Amino acid sequence: MGYTVNLGQPYEAIIDMLIKRGYAGNRTEAIRHALKAYERQIEDEETELLARACESMMADIESGKMKTRSWEEVRERQNRKRGLK
Repeated sequence: MGYTVNLGQPYEAIIDMLIKRGYAGNRTEAIRHALKAYERQIEDEETELLARACESMMADIESGKMKTRSWEEVRERQNRKRGLK
């Protein structure tokens, strides 16, 4: 499936410069590289946000703000809710 995209002069100039410098062989390749770089940036940002959330949760656990349960405790609690025990 193909796309027709109007990027505008500033972005077209960047693409032309990338091709001229040899970073991309053509416009399609330049756009593909840009999209892959953007995808990696988003993945890195998501990873950083997840790491921060984990650090925050671990701090809450270590300070006693958040309670943890063993797998057995969770299973027993669910069984009681279902009336199995």
